[in-house]
Amino acid sequence: MNTDKLMDILPEKVRSRVEPYFEALEVMTAVKDPKVAASLGPASVRGLFLQRGKQGVPTKIPASHEAYFDWTYPSDQPEMLDLYRRAKAAQWDGEERLDWSTSVDPHDPEVPIIPENFINFEKLADYGIKLTPQEKTRFRTDITAWQLSQFLHGEQGALFAAAQVTEAVQFFDGKLYGATQVVDEARHVEVFHRYLDTKLNKLYQVNDNLFVIIDALMSDSRWDMKFLGMQIMVEGLALGAFGTLYKITKEPLLKELLRNVIHDESRHVHYGVCALREHFNHHITERERREREDWAFEVAILMRNRFLAYEVYEEWFEGTMLTRKQWRDVVNTSPGLEEFRHVMFSRLVPNLREIGLMSERIIPHYDRVGLMKYFGGKSADAISGEEMIAELDGRDAPVSAVA
Repeated sequence: MNTDKLMDILPEKVRSRVEPYFEALEVMTAVKDPKVAASLGPASVRGLFLQRGKQGVPTKIPASHEAYFDWTYPSDQPEMLDLYRRAKAAQWDGEERLDWSTSVDPHDPEVPIIPENFINFEKLADYGIKLTPQEKTRFRTDITAWQLSQFLHGEQGALFAAAQVTEAVQFFDGKLYGATQVVDEARHVEVFHRYLDTKLNKLYQVNDNLFVIIDALMSDSRWDMKFLGMQIMVEGLALGAFGTLYKITKEPLLKELLRNVIHDESRHVHYGVCALREHFNHHITERERREREDWAFEVAILMRNRFLAYEVYEEWFEGTMLTRKQWRDVVNTSPGLEEFRHVMFSRLVPNLREIGLMSERIIPHYDRVGLMKYFGGKSADAISGEEMIAELDGRDAPVSAVA
C-alpha cells in the first residue's frame, strides 16, 4: 500500500489521527528477522500503538533476567577493573560541581542555547509556516527542551538497565564497575531534570521510539542483549548527541553539565565494548550473532527516527497546514539535527564494528541507509572522555587523558 497517496486524499483531521499509526506499522513491518520482530514486537505495540509512555501514569514493565552470583570473587577482567578504579576517582556531585546560581535566559540572543541556524526555518516558510523572530527563539528553546527531555528519559532507562546489568553480568570485575554506573546514571537523571525544571521550566513526554527500546531492554532476559541495547546502542548514540549539544551551546551551565556527563558516558560505552567484544566473537553461535547483528541494525533505525521530534510538531503545528511528512522534511534538512545524527552514528558504528556486529552480510544494510561512512572511526575503548572533549573543543587532548 502506498501510504503517502492514502494520506494525501484523507481529510486533514483524519490524516493527523491515523498517520502516526501508519508510521508505526511501517516501522514494525520493516523488521525482517522473525527473532528480532519477536524481541521488539511487544514493546513496539506498547510504545508505538498504545503509547504507554504518554498516558500520564507510571509505566510497569515486567523484567526477567538471572542474577549471576560468583562466590569466589575472581579478578577476571583487568580492563573492567581499570574502568572501576577510574570511575571511583572520577565521581562528581551534581549539586556542588555545577553552578546552579547561573542565570539562564533561553531567549537571550547573546547567550543562545542553540544557534539560530539549527532549524531550517526557510523550509518551514516554504511550507507556509512563517515565524516571527520571537517565535523562532521560543521554537529553538522548545527544541532544546525536547532534546534534553529525551536525554533525561534515556538516562532513567539507563539507570534501571545498569542495575539489571550489574546483577546479570558474567564478570565479577564488571559487577564492581557496574555499581559505579548505577551511581552515574542517578546523577545524570538528577542534573538533567534539575536543568529542565529550574532553567527551561518544561518537560516533554518520552518519544515513542525511545520507549520501545527501553521497554524491550528492560523485559529481555539475556544479559548480553541488555549490554548491547543500553551500553552500545542507547549510551553510544547519547554520547554523540551530548557531544553535539556541548559543541554548539553557548549557555555556560548546560555546557559544564554536558562536559561532566560526557566523561561518564565514555566509560559506560567502553564498558559495553569490553564486555561484548570477546563474548560476541568467541562465545555465541553464528545464529545468535546474526540475530544480535540484525537487532542492532533495527534499533539503530529506531534511534534515528527518535530524532524526528514529533512531540514538538504536535505542540506547534498539528492541525495546521503542515503535514507530518513536511515536518520530516524540515527535520531532515535542519543543519543542527543533521549534525546530531552525524555525531551520534559516528560514535555508534565503530563500536558495533569492534564487538563483531558489522559482518559482510549486514554491511550493505548500513550502506543503504547511509551509515557506512562512520565505519572507520574510533571505538569507545580507543578514545577517552577527555579526548572527546578536546576534539569537540578543537584542541589537542592531554597526553595523560583519562576518561
